[in-house]
Amino acid sequence: MNELDLEEQELLATFDAGEWQSVKEPNRLLALQSYAKAAIAKDKRITLRLSSADLEGIQARAIEEGIPYQTLISSVIHKYVNGRLVETNQRHSA
Repeated sequence: MNELDLEEQELLATFDAGEWQSVKEPNRLLALQSYAKAAIAKDKRITLRLSSADLEGIQARAIEEGIPYQTLISSVIHKYVNGRLVETNQRHSA
């Protein structure tokens, strides 16, 4: 199972506590669905060159997470752009 970041843990806790309410206005619901789709839309394609070692590392981490490696790369970039990518000093030993 994927680990949740702090924001995701807080959202899950509020959901589990019953603090969320259904949007009962059809127009508002459609607007929110549209915003969500726009936020996750992948409408651009890029070409990226990586070292073999980095690609293999990313692929291994993606397998651990149970997601495609392209999705992992996209997620890392998205978190970086939004200031949610946290740098740690942990080093993986071989």
